[in-house]
Amino acid sequence: MNSAFSFDMSYCGSPPTLADVWGRWNFEPFLLTCLALLAAFGFLRLRGAERHYFFAAWLIAAVLFVSPICAMSVALFSVRVSHHVALTMIVAPLLALSLPRAWAERGAMAVALVVSTMALWLWHTPDLYTAAFAHPAIYWTMQLSLLLSFTWLWLGLLRGPSTISAAVTALTSAIQMGFLGGLLVFATNTLYLPHAATTMAFGLLPLEDQQLAGVVMWVPANLPLMAVLIWRLAMALRPTGETQAR
Repeated sequence: MNSAFSFDMSYCGSPPTLADVWGRWNFEPFLLTCLALLAAFGFLRLRGAERHYFFAAWLIAAVLFVSPICAMSVALFSVRVSHHVALTMIVAPLLALSLPRAWAERGAMAVALVVSTMALWLWHTPDLYTAAFAHPAIYWTMQLSLLLSFTWLWLGLLRGPSTISAAVTALTSAIQMGFLGGLLVFATNTLYLPHAATTMAFGLLPLEDQQLAGVVMWVPANLPLMAVLIWRLAMALRPTGETQAR
C-alpha cells in the first residue's frame, strides 16, 4: 500500500528503517532543556520517596522521548501505542505517587476517569491521531494530555481515600481500554494513514501492526489497572476496609 502522507513536520522525524533506527536518537534542544529543568525541579523541591518516584518517572519519560523509540513510533503504530501505554500506565502512576497525598482528596475520580477516557479515545481516532504528525505542537498536546489526565486518574486510584470507588474506577478504565484494544484487533481495514507505507521495513503488514497495537492495549496495558483493582478489593475486605471506604 502506498501512502502520500508527509512526515515533514513529524516531531520524531521521518520513519526509520532497520538499518538506521539505532542511530535515531532525539537530542532536540527544547526537549533536553525541559528534561533538565524538570530534573532540577525534582531535585530541589522533592524529598524522600516522592523524589524517588519522580525520578523514576523522569528516567522512563526520557528514554521514551530521547531514545530511538521516538523514531520507531513514527514507523509502527504498535510502537506508538506501546509508547502511550508506557506514559499512561507506568510514568503516570509514578508521577501520581510523587504528588502530595492531599491532592487525591480534592480530586474527583469520576471526572478524572471521564477526562482520561476521552483523551485516550480522541487521540486514537484516525483523524486526530494523524493530526499529531502534522505539527510538533499537536504531538506534544497529545502526549501531555494523555500523561496529565492519567496522572490525575492514578492519583485517585493509588492515593484516594475510598477503596471501593478506586476499585470500580480501575475496573471501568480497564474495560474501556480493553474495548478500544479489541476494536483494533478485530478491525478488518487499516485505520491509520501515517503507517500505511512504513511497517513493511520491519516485516509487518499495516493491518498486522494495527492488530499488534490492539493486543498491547487489550492485555499488557490493563495489567496495572487490574493490579490496583485486586489491591483495592483486598483492602476493602479487611476488617477496617468498610471504615476506610467511607
